[in-house]
Amino acid sequence: MDQVILVDENDCPIGIEEKLKAHQEGKLHRAFSIFIFNSKNELLLQQRAFGKYHSEGLWSNTCCSHPRPKEKILDAAHRRLQEEMGFDCELKEIFSFVYKANLDKGLIENEFDHVLVGRYNDQPVINQSEAASAKWIDAQSLIADMQNNPKQYTFWFRECLGKVLDNIERKTIIF
Repeated sequence: MDQVILVDENDCPIGIEEKLKAHQEGKLHRAFSIFIFNSKNELLLQQRAFGKYHSEGLWSNTCCSHPRPKEKILDAAHRRLQEEMGFDCELKEIFSFVYKANLDKGLIENEFDHVLVGRYNDQPVINQSEAASAKWIDAQSLIADMQNNPKQYTFWFRECLGKVLDNIERKTIIF
């Protein structure tokens, strides 16, 4: 069984828990969200696989997951990007945030989420057990669709997209 790193409000590890149990009980745990942009500043979206333990079929950022016990965020991010989307690239952490949300299937997401960005210009080779689909989209089209269809997007993606795009627009991120 997959395990997650339980953390306090400062992201200091306080224990290990089985992933599903942590989500059933809403325990705060470490996670990461990756946003990959191409040279046209389009964002690579992932549609979560149907059959995922929560948020199945919803659109989200390029990749999101949890580090394993004793695994560094950046190492985990590279591992999961390759496993889910079939490629790897340079990644940079730009901010972190905490959120809590009631999800489908009676699960509770309570994460200290590290947000990373990277650049990639080819098409992904998605792992069908992780992602049903993927597509590149420009920010304006994405924002319009999210306003019209918010329930088609994951909670955490809706929570942090604005700050990611603000960093891109202000050119505070150097790729």
